[in-house]
Amino acid sequence: MHRQAVNPFLPSWEYIPDGEPHVFGDRVYLYGSHDRFGAPIFCVNDYVCWSAPVDDLSHWRCEGVIYRKNQDPKNALGLRLLFAPDVCRGPDGRYYLYYAFDFMGLMGVAVCDTPAGKYRFLGHVRHPDGTLWGRKKGDQFPFDPGVLADDDGRVWLYSGFYTPTPALATGGVKLRNDGGTVAELERDMVTLKGEPRVIFPKSGPGSFPGHEFFEASSIRKDGDTYLFVYSSRHNHELCYAVSHYPDRDFTFGGTLVSQGDLFLDGRREECEGRNYLGNTHGGLLHLGQDWYIFYHRQTNRHSYSRQACAEKLVRNPDGSFRQAEVTSCGLNGGPLRGEGRYEARIACNLWSRDGVGRYDGSGVRRKLRNHPYFTQTGPDREHSGDQYIANLRDGAVAGFKYFQLDGPTAVSVQLRGTSGGVMQVSDTPDFRRYAELALSPAPGGPPNLTGTCRVDFGASPAALYFRYVGGGAVDFLSFTLRPERGG
Repeated sequence: MHRQAVNPFLPSWEYIPDGEPHVFGDRVYLYGSHDRFGAPIFCVNDYVCWSAPVDDLSHWRCEGVIYRKNQDPKNALGLRLLFAPDVCRGPDGRYYLYYAFDFMGLMGVAVCDTPAGKYRFLGHVRHPDGTLWGRKKGDQFPFDPGVLADDDGRVWLYSGFYTPTPALATGGVKLRNDGGTVAELERDMVTLKGEPRVIFPKSGPGSFPGHEFFEASSIRKDGDTYLFVYSSRHNHELCYAVSHYPDRDFTFGGTLVSQGDLFLDGRREECEGRNYLGNTHGGLLHLGQDWYIFYHRQTNRHSYSRQACAEKLVRNPDGSFRQAEVTSCGLNGGPLRGEGRYEARIACNLWSRDGVGRYDGSGVRRKLRNHPYFTQTGPDREHSGDQYIANLRDGAVAGFKYFQLDGPTAVSVQLRGTSGGVMQVSDTPDFRRYAELALSPAPGGPPNLTGTCRVDFGASPAALYFRYVGGGAVDFLSFTLRPERGG
């Protein structure tokens, strides 16, 4: 690895949720939706693709726009939104992009000769009689495609959404929302071989109690085992199910990741979350002996500016996965170095004195007006990111995991604001022990606050938790670690 990898692993100005990582050749390609910073709704921008060498997940490259929403003839004006896509390499060697336009109830397909080239519209997924899927009364609602080109040449399409959608949005046709579905595709990659079947019911017999299917279908194959990833009714977690068949007999595997580290260490209630909650969506990446789960986090106190994150998974001898905790170093292959400057935006834990909240729903900005959040200055852009944590108030905590801290280390912080106070630094979220640094105005320039203290927690790798104690509100910009090497 040529440089360190942090979460979120793309530049701070990039907002890619619903990430699906796939290995084609010697690169990992990340396909996802494309949010716009400050937008009033999901997925406003066109699809772009990012890629990285399989042996260096710190070095992501933007491949540019691969598909524009107005390329679909049913969206010539570009008014509909491109929701979460997936891509597979078809039996003919070409690459197929599957997508759904917001809540229209149709699924489109585009094709390209290369993984990250300019995709061109191919068609809409349809029934054998030519009727578009989603335009027959009683069709299951087409949404969040997951696609698998199997070793035997058969192609499987997964879909599903929990919440019923008004017929007004789906061409006047009342569609069903019974859970996660599967259907086989013909060789043309757009025609269904039969009716999509529900294999992940959202309730009742066959559902996964406590972790029922909600959305975000994603499929992978490992040897003779099929691994299905989905977002549960909790929304903040990605779960998985396993089977020896692509279209039946899946059993619940467990939680892979939760944005707020819920279901870890006995935390089950949302008020116990270690980060702010909202929807998430992602997929598995398998590289050599390593497995990763990709997901996204929310920023800007709403659900419409989401960013790609990833965590390494631990697989048990029986093939099951342990739940990953959210970290600041997911793709790094180990803890971050215990020296240098780090942007506060890579915090993996964030909460206020009153805990956390959900970013979906109404009146969120009012409800969470006293809570910290990730944001940036200015409008959406494709360069010059300056993301930071805004609105730290008395008792708010930002946590970063993990760092290789070998011995005494000087910790300095940079904040923006005029309020006085102190910053406490601990290696545990309950601050059983901590060092404290007094904040003072930085000389010259904008109204910045700085402070330095010395820590020696005696264990490495270590987490770092920063708690602001003081009046008013400050913005957390960065911190710097400087080992105190003996001499």
